[in-house]
Amino acid sequence: MPMSLRIATWNINSVRARADIVEQFLRDHRPDVLCLQETKVANDIFPHGLFEQLGYTHRILNGQRMHHGVATISRVPLEGAWRYDWQDNGEARHIGVRLPNGVLLENVYVPAGGDVPDREVNPKFGQKMDFIERMTRWSEGLNEPAVIVGDFNVAPLDCDVWNHKALLDVVSHTPMEVDVLNRLQQSHDWVDLGRHFNPAPEKFFTWWSYRNIDWRLSDRGRRLDHIWASPSVAKQATAFEAIRDARDWGKPSDHIPQIVTLDL
Repeated sequence: MPMSLRIATWNINSVRARADIVEQFLRDHRPDVLCLQETKVANDIFPHGLFEQLGYTHRILNGQRMHHGVATISRVPLEGAWRYDWQDNGEARHIGVRLPNGVLLENVYVPAGGDVPDREVNPKFGQKMDFIERMTRWSEGLNEPAVIVGDFNVAPLDCDVWNHKALLDVVSHTPMEVDVLNRLQQSHDWVDLGRHFNPAPEKFFTWWSYRNIDWRLSDRGRRLDHIWASPSVAKQATAFEAIRDARDWGKPSDHIPQIVTLDL
């Protein structure tokens, strides 16, 4: 029997520091599954009670104290759990689970990559590029329908940033990063659902720097967060939401949540 699932993704920039806006989001929008990135909390002190009281009784964690961390929270049963070390250094940046209909759901937090787009002088940039290359090797061998969501830390299209020319040498929009992300997308014919529902050349952002005094007025954003689906799954996507208002809630994350509806 077909089932409708609403899957959300959000780089929350500390789930404990922003528990109030996580609760607001879940009460207001009620996704079936929420994939969080940059949770910044070890598994043993994760705020389970917040989610339990809201009916999100299934929680798969890959936490790390102070840094990184991902969590997949669900109102529907999840099967299995796997954690790939695409960073190759033990950082908590991925969780995979299987949804009730068998579709894989991969929750990923790609490294930001530092400030200088040169792996020779900035090892963090090299780690980011290698991370995405490892994802690509995994994707090439994928033979099951899947959804991959999270903070990819790359804005691939000209219209995914507030000023394409100004950001060509800025990490997250350099040609090198765009090229490696494009190869990842082509490796499985992933469908970028954000752009499926918000076609280019429409400007579409999911992140605004805290340095922006009035983020709405300046609108100097980037689309760093993504929801991709296997072609067979993408055909069943019926709705997509980007919750821009969340950038103003309480003590906000610099990212906003996105939600896709899949009739699977």
